[in-house]
Amino acid sequence: MQVLIDNFDKLLDAFGKTFQLFVVAGFLSLIFGTMLAAMRVGPVKVLDRAAALYVTIFRNTPLLVLLLLVVFGFPKLDIRLGFFWMNILALTMYTSTFVCEALRSGVNSIPLGQAEAARSIGLGFTQTMRNVVLPQSFRAVVPPLASVLIALTKNTSLCSIFGIAEGTAAMKALLNDNTADLWPIVIGIALGYIIIVELISGAAALLERHWRIA
Repeated sequence: MQVLIDNFDKLLDAFGKTFQLFVVAGFLSLIFGTMLAAMRVGPVKVLDRAAALYVTIFRNTPLLVLLLLVVFGFPKLDIRLGFFWMNILALTMYTSTFVCEALRSGVNSIPLGQAEAARSIGLGFTQTMRNVVLPQSFRAVVPPLASVLIALTKNTSLCSIFGIAEGTAAMKALLNDNTADLWPIVIGIALGYIIIVELISGAAALLERHWRIA
């Protein structure tokens, strides 16, 4: 336990980096995943097929492979974003596919009559999606979206391999210098991730309860 107390500032900084990866990649994944879902349910077939192909490729590719592709492949194409943004890009490319599929299931749960009613009063596809379909879809898929964001939090641990000093990287550094304190270090790092995951679960439960009452 003493090793955790002595290195508390380093751990706080590392989990701050983990939280930063989660917030930025989560925000971008929600935006890009929503765009993909709109393409999947939209009337333009070519966009539907392009989004379906994207989801099929990136959802079924291991995140580690995507990280390797971005971190080592992009510099060979003279695309240099820095380690933080390259990790964010790979996390977003991967997580947005799961956001898309969760939202698509929400869209499919909305009665078709609501979209038809919106169009009958003159709303176009974009307005119907923005004002009628997507708000209800988000309410319907809070639990699966929370699960996607929780998975994203745990996936940020892979970024420790690619130059990001987040929680898992802090654990490896502490273990290198304090091999006798294996259990306190591992349990302490696990508790850090559990706290972040519980914060996400709590926020999702509050949001779901608020929308149910509203």
